[in-house]
Amino acid sequence: MRLSGYRQLMELAFDLTQTRDVRRFLCQMTAASEDMPFGPDALVYKILEKRMFALLMWNRDPLALNLKCDPNQALILREQYAAIAPGYHMNKQHWNTVTLDASLPDALVISMIHNSYTLVVNQLSKKDQKLLGYPTAAMGNPYGREVNSI
Repeated sequence: MRLSGYRQLMELAFDLTQTRDVRRFLCQMTAASEDMPFGPDALVYKILEKRMFALLMWNRDPLALNLKCDPNQALILREQYAAIAPGYHMNKQHWNTVTLDASLPDALVISMIHNSYTLVVNQLSKKDQKLLGYPTAAMGNPYGREVNSI
């Protein structure tokens, strides 16, 4: 059975406590690339190889993921969940560090990834947004295509 976009990804079998699955999920975002500009301990995910939307601290146990967030929403999430803290080595107003220890619902983590991606797409130039198929990429389906379960 094939679903489109965000709903389909929510129903796929991802174990968000496993490096391989988190990497696979982040790389499925439209025009996402993975790099290690800060050394071997941090995987950085950028859109069009320009702007970062996620940073995975993959050598940690449990894994930790930095995600961009609206400042007001960031404060609310930090108050509600012990696994969400101000962004490690990031602007703490705009970034959260999410500990992927299975204490958070997968739907929440996926929503936070989607939100981070969308916030960054909205900061790209109009030319780059058009390359991504904006507003489609930023409005409900950041994957820009149907995603098949692997």
